[in-house]
Amino acid sequence: MDTKTMYKLSYGLFVCTAVSGDKKNGCIINTAIQVASDPNRISIAVNKANLTHDMVKETRKCNVSVLSTEAKFQLFKHFGFQTGKTVDKFAPDALDALAKEISAGASASNIYETADNGIPYITAGTNAYFSLKVEQEVDLGSHTLFICEPTEMVVLSDSPSCTYAYYQDEIKPKPQPVDPSAVPKGETVWKCRICGYEYVGEEMPDDFICPICKHGKEDFEKIVR
Repeated sequence: MDTKTMYKLSYGLFVCTAVSGDKKNGCIINTAIQVASDPNRISIAVNKANLTHDMVKETRKCNVSVLSTEAKFQLFKHFGFQTGKTVDKFAPDALDALAKEISAGASASNIYETADNGIPYITAGTNAYFSLKVEQEVDLGSHTLFICEPTEMVVLSDSPSCTYAYYQDEIKPKPQPVDPSAVPKGETVWKCRICGYEYVGEEMPDDFICPICKHGKEDFEKIVR
């Protein structure tokens, strides 16, 4: 089977946020869809490796903020390229720094607000948010599918929603390919099929993670120059 076929599926991009005790956290997800209209139900899939997954599973509620084409790369980096297990993503200093990277003079108050359910929703680079209450969950192996009842739905802007393709083409910085003159003839280069990042070496470490798109070794293809 050609695994590249998976990249032809369309996805949106969202920030899923949750609160457990005094801990606030959020992560990037690409699966949030309406699965029924009467009653209205929304499903989200969250990777089990994310702390947000465990918080949603424990508290049975979360917010999903819909990222728009106005979202800056720094927002994806903040919520998607680090883990809440080791970083406090909602620390005031961290959010102030993020806000200033996005817009000069901005502060943490420009990044998020708190919904009626007590959970933050992201206001920077988003066009809507949903407050969700988990009704069912399905174990999908690497992810858990949460079937949720929306308890609040709010439109924040008219900006178009950001698709995964738009993020790849227009938002994420393009990695520079390895200079062919710096690679001896016959040397092996491993190229990320997701973002184009190139790793030079005969073998890749099994635990290698792409520094640009955060995909693993399985998404690299071998090239010999």
